[in-house]
Amino acid sequence: MADADDAEHDDFHDHWVHTHRDVQGGTARAAVFGVSDGLVSNVALILGIAGASTDGSLVRLAGVSGLLAGAISMAAGEWVSVRAQNELIERELEIERKSLRDNPEAEAKELAAIYRERGIDAEHADQVAAGIMSDPEVALGVHAREELGIDPEGVGSPMQVAISSFFAFAIGAVIPLIPWFITDGSDATIASVVLGITAAAVVGFLVAHFTERSAVRTAMRQVVVAAVACTATYMIGSALGVSVT
Repeated sequence: MADADDAEHDDFHDHWVHTHRDVQGGTARAAVFGVSDGLVSNVALILGIAGASTDGSLVRLAGVSGLLAGAISMAAGEWVSVRAQNELIERELEIERKSLRDNPEAEAKELAAIYRERGIDAEHADQVAAGIMSDPEVALGVHAREELGIDPEGVGSPMQVAISSFFAFAIGAVIPLIPWFITDGSDATIASVVLGITAAAVVGFLVAHFTERSAVRTAMRQVVVAAVACTATYMIGSALGVSVT
């Protein structure tokens, strides 16, 4: 009978318990943002140069330069950003750790007050707070989540985010550049636009998949952003090209 109950409990657990992706570390955000930024910025750059010049070698040079400069800049920016964020989190955790050590009673009352605000009666709130405060590391984690809204175990790795950003940007940036290694002129320009729009739609579908949003709406948003950027830079490049001529 006990085995049957255990099996039923396991089935219930497997059916209802779910897991979550790491959305705090920043790696996923950096990858999505990097691909999208690399794609849009390099399509815009390539079409801007193509609108001003018919020299395919110039477009290729600009595209490769944009890819490298953008990927390095993106990686450096993400490294600095995540590093600074981690240092801020570490500083706040140190303040909280010191307060837990020096003023445990006040921290316990603060935690109990948080639970009372969430609807738990005073007696149970005090019991829960006392149980949590009995373990310093558990107390630190709970206070960090409840007061600061952060997960001490979920901070991102600056290097991992930087590497992810570099390659994601490079992947996005190389897509519209591919036709210019095969041909040039209007054929390459049209191919860049087609590849850029298609890739933007794919990015939109991937974002929708991970966020469980409308795939069509998210894809259209990405396409519109890419189309506006491409149209604007191509028109500017054409105008500058005519004026220079």
